[in-house]
Amino acid sequence: MLEIKWCEDKGWQKPKITPIHDLVFHPSAQVLHYAFQLFEGMKAYRGFDNKIRLFRPDLNMQRMLSSAKRLNLPLFESNELLECIKKLIEVEADWVPDSTEFASLYIRPTLIGVEETLAVSSSKKCLLYVILSPVGAYFSTGVKPVKLYADPKYVRAWPGGSGSHKLGSNYGPTVAVQSIAEAKGCQQVLWLYGEDHQLTEVGTMNIFVYMINEAGEKELVTPPLSDGIILPGVTRISLLELARQWNEFKVSERRITMKEVIKALNEKRLLEIFGSGTACVVCPVGCIHYFNQDFLIPTMDHKEPLIFRFLKSLTDIQYGRISHPWTIQVC
Repeated sequence: MLEIKWCEDKGWQKPKITPIHDLVFHPSAQVLHYAFQLFEGMKAYRGFDNKIRLFRPDLNMQRMLSSAKRLNLPLFESNELLECIKKLIEVEADWVPDSTEFASLYIRPTLIGVEETLAVSSSKKCLLYVILSPVGAYFSTGVKPVKLYADPKYVRAWPGGSGSHKLGSNYGPTVAVQSIAEAKGCQQVLWLYGEDHQLTEVGTMNIFVYMINEAGEKELVTPPLSDGIILPGVTRISLLELARQWNEFKVSERRITMKEVIKALNEKRLLEIFGSGTACVVCPVGCIHYFNQDFLIPTMDHKEPLIFRFLKSLTDIQYGRISHPWTIQVC
């Protein structure tokens, strides 16, 4: 693991790579009481050429800095942290799985406030650390659509809150709702917001809707970042940029409601709904359970679903089948 300590009077200390070990805190450490905690999720990929690459890590560093600002935790030089992470991966290169089954090495940078105080105030002592873990393919038995539980009485984030930052406090409160979803035969929660039941995120993923709009155009829609309730996913922006490069259909970052989705579904204009994230790249949606009714989504009913094109395009880049500026070679 990588460890870097920080304190108010001395600033950042010398980075260290050590065998992984337990962390020891005073019982009053702020992280334990006031959720002074943020994290990132990244992956290292062993390509078909046996070279190890990171995918757009600069965006993860930008998002981590944004999260640190939101918690008033110390900022860092992103390029320097990235160099430390690359060195950690070099040390643990043997743990990066072979690419044949789309496995990878998950990377979890974390920053926590550890000052010994019960005061609700900026932390004067912090720890930044990075741990690693090999992970298998997200869809080990093939890409399968999920069923979503949508109940507007549960809200993940709201304007002016912290939903657009990757803070641990955003995730713990979702687990109980996830359990409710599972009890109803659903795999994920579709988070809605507002009186008009806007689609925001699905589980811990961003959400996309591919449809024929009322003007007769094919349109890819994902909720905007402007409201501050959507996490700026690295996969999200990558899919948007790919779609705009293809220039084959309209690409929109705008609000979309359950009313619009159901209307498009009833008029046979809804083509696909899917989530996007680091773990899965894309995850198809096959059904939404909303107000005790199942709405079947035709994501997998087409001859060539858009999700498979996105999946191939991104994994070709991540695993080095094609050369692309979005990847950085580690070793």
